[in-house]
Amino acid sequence: MPVAVVARWAGLLGAALLAVAGWLGGALPDLTGGTPAQVWRGPHGPAVLGCWLAGTALMVGAWWALRDGAPSGRWAYTTAGLWLLPLLATPPLGSRDVYSYACQGWSYAHGRDPYRLGVAAAGCPWLDSVAPIWRDTPAPYGPLFVLLAALAVTVGGGLAGAVALLRLYAVAGVLLAAYCLPGLARAAGLPVRRAAWLALAAPLVGVHLVAGAHNDAVALGLLLAGLLVLVRRPERPPARPGALVSAGVLLLAGVLLGLAVAVKATAVVVLPFAALAAVRGRGTWRALLRAGALLAGGVLAALLATSVASGLGLGWVEGLARSGDSAQWTSPPTAVGFVVDYAGEWAGRRLDAVPVTRAAGLLLLAATLVALWWWAWRSLRRLDAVPHGSGAPAATGPRVALLGAGLALAATVALSPVFHPWYATWPLTLLAVSVTRVARTTWFALPSAVAAVLTLPDGTNLARSTKAPGAIAMTALVGALLVWAARTGRASSRAGADTPSGP
Repeated sequence: MPVAVVARWAGLLGAALLAVAGWLGGALPDLTGGTPAQVWRGPHGPAVLGCWLAGTALMVGAWWALRDGAPSGRWAYTTAGLWLLPLLATPPLGSRDVYSYACQGWSYAHGRDPYRLGVAAAGCPWLDSVAPIWRDTPAPYGPLFVLLAALAVTVGGGLAGAVALLRLYAVAGVLLAAYCLPGLARAAGLPVRRAAWLALAAPLVGVHLVAGAHNDAVALGLLLAGLLVLVRRPERPPARPGALVSAGVLLLAGVLLGLAVAVKATAVVVLPFAALAAVRGRGTWRALLRAGALLAGGVLAALLATSVASGLGLGWVEGLARSGDSAQWTSPPTAVGFVVDYAGEWAGRRLDAVPVTRAAGLLLLAATLVALWWWAWRSLRRLDAVPHGSGAPAATGPRVALLGAGLALAATVALSPVFHPWYATWPLTLLAVSVTRVARTTWFALPSAVAAVLTLPDGTNLARSTKAPGAIAMTALVGALLVWAARTGRASSRAGADTPSGP
């Protein structure tokens, strides 16, 4: 039997088992676990964990088996859709964030400012459903999502209705992303069958974006739509240096990207690379500034419109500072801080290194983003120096911009103070449409596969139960990567020095 057929039905069985785990012990309003032991001792505990373990293994294994590409794009879409069906009808899985969304929407709908008050202080009637760590935390999401959450609460008429509508939002975001993927893959010169499989059939999409109803799905769909507007435009040689596509196209792309930021601020790191996508084939500083100004105009218009419509102004920016209240070893800077603190305790000193390593991670992130942008810009400038008709693939320019955006999101996810499994869907999607060599997909597909097993059906985070060993393992991995990078850099330098410079 072909591997693809086995993978399709194995993944579907895995999704069905995860749906069963959701009904028996998912993130139900009146069921809060906390530790794997509590889940085991809870109602249907062994069945919940058994279905979760088997279902996750089947979905991850089936996805991994075809990471080089599904038989066709249509096959990939059909199979990913089949896998999502059981997860559409299950209670929330892997996280309790959807209840936070509902309470934040309730707060706004009842005249409270979710950027100043936590849901406990606002008096949300569904407080017991919210994870304790987020009950006193202001909303860290943009004004567009607050408006959408309030609409879900108002139309839903209760917690169940609000959750159902929030899931519909997430499904709409996934569908929008699915619509955009073929155009982005073709613009980058990649086969749709591989890009669609990596981005849509990933277990993180079904479990966290659809079943978990995370707002990352909405933001990601809008982000991809904005990028598609830029890279799918007609390619024609410019009449003069610095010629650009119409201002309307750039403004539309900016508005879509701004709406993505107005859902979740993570999208902001993609904006500089979107400007590069807008000047493909016209790589002058003047063209870049013009494109950037038009895109920025669209982004600012979207942010201003949603902020004014909500009446909350820019209060959501302050809420972002509280998103780091959760400390877990899945964030590499946080893990390094844990290990430093453990070493200090062993030496009899209290160091409190986590804030320091997190700040260092943010500084490194800023430097990395600048370096990635400069690399992408120089790559595009070199492409522009190649004469038309010389054999250089036309898709290389859009691919460089998309690859830069994907790497920027990967760096953001890796160096931020907090990491949750669904965060991996951002870089996974953009890298799926921009990484050309099949062998190089492993380095971003493997972390996504590992992330799929980090949370139990009720939202219990396994990272909290493995704090010390997880922190040590993550720090060791960071050290190994630094050693590898240093050796690779030295080898490249030696190779450059040994290359003859010419006669």
